[in-house]
Order: sequence, then C-alpha cells, then structure tokens
Amino acid sequence: MALVTTEKMLKDAQAGHYAVGAFNVENLEFVMAVLAAAEETKSPVIMQTTPGTIKTAGLDYFYGMVKAAAERASVPVALHLDHGDGYDRCMQAFRTGYTSVMIDGSHESFEDNIALTKSVADAGRAMGVPVEAELGKVGGKEDDGPAVEGENPYTDPAEAKEFVERTGCTSLAIGVGTSHGVYTSDPHIEQSVVKAIRDAVDVPLVLHGTSGVPDEQVAEAVKNGICKVNYATELRQAYTKGFMAYMAENPACFDPKKPAKEGMREITELVKIRMTNLNSVGKAE
Repeated sequence: MALVTTEKMLKDAQAGHYAVGAFNVENLEFVMAVLAAAEETKSPVIMQTTPGTIKTAGLDYFYGMVKAAAERASVPVALHLDHGDGYDRCMQAFRTGYTSVMIDGSHESFEDNIALTKSVADAGRAMGVPVEAELGKVGGKEDDGPAVEGENPYTDPAEAKEFVERTGCTSLAIGVGTSHGVYTSDPHIEQSVVKAIRDAVDVPLVLHGTSGVPDEQVAEAVKNGICKVNYATELRQAYTKGFMAYMAENPACFDPKKPAKEGMREITELVKIRMTNLNSVGKAE
C-alpha cells in the first residue's frame, strides 16, 4: 500500500486507548527491520528521520526507502520528520513527500513557538499533512541540537490548551520527565502531568525520549493519554550490538551484509516487543 499520514493512525489510537510506535530509521537496514516487526505484529508503524540523519543522505533517499517499504507492506506505514528544525526544513519535507512533520519550537519562547508552529501547521493543513509540535522540555540531547538540562521538564496543561488552540497542530509532544539519549539515572514519567494535559487538549499526545523507560511506565502513560511513542537510541544500540557481535566472531568478514543482517535481527526483535506492548494496553482495559 502507499504511504499514509499519521492522522488516522493517531486518532484510532486515541479512540482505542493504545499507542502507535514511531521508530527512527538510520539506513536501509533499519527500514527493513522495522517493517519486518510491523508486519509480524500486524501493527501500523511510523518511521521517522531527524535532521541529523537526513544530513547523511537527504530527504529524498529516506523518502524513497520508506515509500518502497510501504508499497510492500500489508500494514499502514507513515514517514515522519522528527524534530524539524525550522520552517524551511518542514517545507522541504512536505515537498519531498513526507506524510507527517514535526516542527520543534520548544527551544523558543512560548509566543515564538506558537508563531513558528502555526506557520508550519497552516502549511500542513493546506497540503493535507498532519503536524506535530512540542511544548515543554524533553531532557537530554536530541540529534545535533542543544542539550536540555536543569529546566522545568513538565509541560503546563493550561499552556498546552492555549498552544493547541492557537497553532492548530494535530498532535503534541509533551514534557513529562523523559529524556533523549541514554539515561544516567532512573527514568520517571510524571503520570499526573500526562493526565492533566490529556484533559486539557483534544489532540493526540506524543512521548519522546522513551528508549530505556520501563515498559510498565510507558503502558501507564498510554493509558493516561499518550498516542504516539518515539524510539531512537535503543534501535541504534540494538543494531550496533548485532553488527559488532558478528564481527567479533568473524573478524575476517568483508561482506557488510552479513553483520548488518545480525543488526537487523536485533532491531526487529526489539521493535516487536515494543509494538506488542503498545498494542496491548487498550486491549487490557
């Protein structure tokens, strides 16, 4: 089937009290591995790329790979720009054919974030492409962006309501205590914040910085209103683990497909677990 937008995916998840997994893909092997997991678990899937990843090849390369995956798939596949770093980058993604875009104005002031997000959301609406925004601070360091430390990590529910109403964004990434990258202390999702924001806004909510967060915390957040859950760091770790383990056992190997296959296998197994957990939340109620 063709690439689809995230709009129906996330509205269905919101209505069904489950979440859709969104997985950052770094190369062809990541795309193939994530698709294999989605097919096996019969799950809709969002594949996403960051500006840093795009710099290695270009929006068109990733669009071509994920478009090919979607055309082979029996499950819905969307292609999402993760942490779009400005109006121009988002417009490039729209023109390339991405079916979902995030504009990240969270490092701006509240008013500047609203102005930037609204400009992208207006363009997305005209093109029929949903737009995710971010309000609040997700800790750590995303891609090539600045690290976020020492700031209030929680999104204010009243600000979230005003932000969604004034920008017209179709989903909202919120700060609830998670962090990008590798955790150096025990992660904690502040569930009361998730609930309060869910009650304040009507758009699907997004959880960033989920790699390393215990499954039970993620499941609780999904019950409380999260509809899209992002994973990046742990996919990179899984691929590297499989690749390096193969090379350690076969140091004379010069065929990159062989260690890459082991990396793919590690990603597929990991993503299957994450998708199964996200799918099962609504069914358990």
